[in-house]
Amino acid sequence: MSLPTHFTLNTGAKIPAVGLGTWKSKPGEVRKAVAFALKDGYRHIDAALIYGNEVEVGQGIVDSGVPREEIFLTSKLWNTDHPDVAAGLEKTLKDLGVDYLDLYLIHWPVRLVPNDSHPLLPVNPDGTRAVDRSWDMKETWRQMEAVYKTGKVKAIGVANWSTPYLEDLEKSWTVVPAVNQVELHPLLPQHDLREWCHKRGILLEAYSPLGSTGAPIASDPAIQAIADKYKVAPAAILISYHVNRGDVVLPKSVSEGRISSNRHLVSIDKEDLDVLNGLAAQGKAKRINTPLWGFDLGFADWYGPIKKE
Repeated sequence: MSLPTHFTLNTGAKIPAVGLGTWKSKPGEVRKAVAFALKDGYRHIDAALIYGNEVEVGQGIVDSGVPREEIFLTSKLWNTDHPDVAAGLEKTLKDLGVDYLDLYLIHWPVRLVPNDSHPLLPVNPDGTRAVDRSWDMKETWRQMEAVYKTGKVKAIGVANWSTPYLEDLEKSWTVVPAVNQVELHPLLPQHDLREWCHKRGILLEAYSPLGSTGAPIASDPAIQAIADKYKVAPAAILISYHVNRGDVVLPKSVSEGRISSNRHLVSIDKEDLDVLNGLAAQGKAKRINTPLWGFDLGFADWYGPIKKE
């Protein structure tokens, strides 16, 4: 069975099934990584203002020689920009050196209040994050819908949104989010969230498909056994898992060898997908990315409590 190379958003646009993630890509590395990835055949780059490297991402796109219109480019509204989405978007467009995005996401359902402590990660005098708990995310989405209508973003969506936040947003949205980008892997399959989103035409995108830096979940015996069966590395199974399920996957690397290998997918038999989908229910559920926003974002799944790194 051949796997899809693209999925279709609820806007009708095609999104490549595998994209290059740029989170934690260091200055001096990400430009080369983006350029190499595009020359190697990638056509999907995932960026964000908070990553602090969008200027280099833009330079890498130019270096690649690949025409802008052939690239699916994503970025994200940072938490301090919720009151002025248009301004946040303009910063990103300027840094990337482009005049539109293919997808723009609300990075977290959290508004941070800027102060003198830090331009992007402000804290209160007691050291806690400066979170505005009174902020209504429906107002942020109203502004997202407004920038969508300008044509500067071809699709809008969210990232790190659990079902309760989406259910509240659904009460007022006029544009259904095209995407929800969340941490996804066999130890965090998010079955309930995935079902909720798919019923509404919202595509899931998987970040940290290997469990973040160093691929900490690749050593799981069940994952290794499946990799041995298909005669591939565990990373290939962990990346392919998502496309086999019908989700976009965003592996991150600055190594040319890994960038190249990460886009070569494996068609996984249903019996093996069932094993991967069931690992979390065996007490192995684990979340890697847990920012200290000072409150629970409401992520849960049918398998019970989630261990945090």
